[in-house]
Amino acid sequence: MGARAEVRYGLGYQNYGDMMRNHIFYIDKTDFIREWWNQGDSVTLITRPRRFGKTLNMSTVECFFSNRYQGRGDLFEGRKVWEEEGFRALQGTYPVIFLSFAGVKPLYGGRNDEKERTDNAESVKDAVKQLLTDIYKMHKDIMKSDLFDEDDRAFFRSVRDDMSDRTAQTALRRLCGYLERYYGKKAIVLLDEYDTPMLEAWLSHFWDQVISFFKGFFVNTFKDNANMERGLITGITRISKESIFSELNHLEVVTTTSDKYATSFGFTEEEVHGLCTGTGMDFRDVERWYDGYLMNGIHIYNPKSVVDAVRRGKCRSYWTGTETYEALKVYIDLDFDGLREAVVGMLGGARCRVDATTSQNDMTTFKTKDDVLTLLIHLGYLAYDEDTEEAFIPNQEIAQEYMRAIKVGGWGGLTEALNCSEELLRSTWALDGEAVAAGMSAIHDETASLLKYNNENSLTCTVLMAYYSAKAYYMNPIMELPSGKDYAYVVYLPKRGIGRPALVVELKWNKSARGAIAQIKDRQYAAWIADYTGDILLVGISYDKKSKEHACLIETWRKT
Repeated sequence: MGARAEVRYGLGYQNYGDMMRNHIFYIDKTDFIREWWNQGDSVTLITRPRRFGKTLNMSTVECFFSNRYQGRGDLFEGRKVWEEEGFRALQGTYPVIFLSFAGVKPLYGGRNDEKERTDNAESVKDAVKQLLTDIYKMHKDIMKSDLFDEDDRAFFRSVRDDMSDRTAQTALRRLCGYLERYYGKKAIVLLDEYDTPMLEAWLSHFWDQVISFFKGFFVNTFKDNANMERGLITGITRISKESIFSELNHLEVVTTTSDKYATSFGFTEEEVHGLCTGTGMDFRDVERWYDGYLMNGIHIYNPKSVVDAVRRGKCRSYWTGTETYEALKVYIDLDFDGLREAVVGMLGGARCRVDATTSQNDMTTFKTKDDVLTLLIHLGYLAYDEDTEEAFIPNQEIAQEYMRAIKVGGWGGLTEALNCSEELLRSTWALDGEAVAAGMSAIHDETASLLKYNNENSLTCTVLMAYYSAKAYYMNPIMELPSGKDYAYVVYLPKRGIGRPALVVELKWNKSARGAIAQIKDRQYAAWIADYTGDILLVGISYDKKSKEHACLIETWRKT
């Protein structure tokens, strides 16, 4: 292949062909085509958070297989998928149906009026019908063939002119049959962001009025469709099989917590490092802002955020401009036992154990804290470590979205408490235990409505809030760090090149701060990390349940 023109970093491109023609920056993900095709699954559902490259990947699949791009191998020369002769022979050889549901939104924003909910439901169905009309118009020329009779043409006209719900539900199945009859090959069906209408339906309270429509649509399209070669569906979350996909027993589901296609959606650390090297960005800044998602143990970055940072030369939250925090606010305001404390702890850098197997994933059935946390994982507001089965806030960008949602949601004085964190951290460095104790008490007072102050877990949440600002100087806190003889409760290790002391924090419930310091020394907590850092501060914090007062003692640890 000849030399490519200079690459540009463009925003808003989700069409692979357009990106190649305009020489827009692209990290090669075409190996996904080979991996997906070689799996041989009849219908595959892949879920990833929004802005992780689902639509671009679907466009790439369409561009590769669709006979509309027959003879356009130049779009793939030099790409991974072009390395095998067998795949070069597949390019441009199938009829492909590609629909994106990303723009299917309700007409109104109301949530309480029954007529408005009904109108919203009808507007969503009308938007789907318009997509079907457009795809039928794209293929209208095949009806000129003698292969089709008047009944076929009448159905074509019904899709274009006056479509009933039943016609819409069967439209893609019928189109697969028409395309195979005309081209002599079964069709590939691609449905992108399939769950956008249902997420909107739940948020606007018209779920029950559209769910049967979509169930019929997916069943008719994919169940026992003899005219379909393969089906590929993408979305943010997997709607529970008990509702949308109950009859699709051949569906291969690859969720955010699965290890399949781990590197196909989002940028890997190696890819981001190469991008930073080529553009002069400081990888450490990009890492702090956008790293954190884990797929099969691989660190994955949100590609939209990384490209935004590279184009603008600045790391900050780029979710705000394209992603509403309304859904996040709705979910974290659900007052299940321990949910708010879990969110507070994760804001402070802690992890939360999650059973991600019990959630119905239908946006309506929330029985436990785990149900909400599992959905937040699928939405991209939490990352998930499959090995430890723990959820956590992945990076600084997402932490800011939580702060926005919490501020609007009126979570007691949490915002004010976190704003005091920097001063409390500096008091710790200054060995001012009295100031730290006063800061802890103030945070307790501000957040009493959030943290039910009756156990050690609440005390831990207070400490994590108090040291929220530590994330600018320290790695994520290590909880219950193994010391050889026992466990320290919270340890903060400084980032490289920061020049700050490590913190070994021991918490005591209804005991003394001096006793906490004595325990750190007696059980040699600090010795465990002595080879990893320079100065170490021992921080003993206690809370007296009767007086509701904190005490704090801070000492510098000397290696003996």
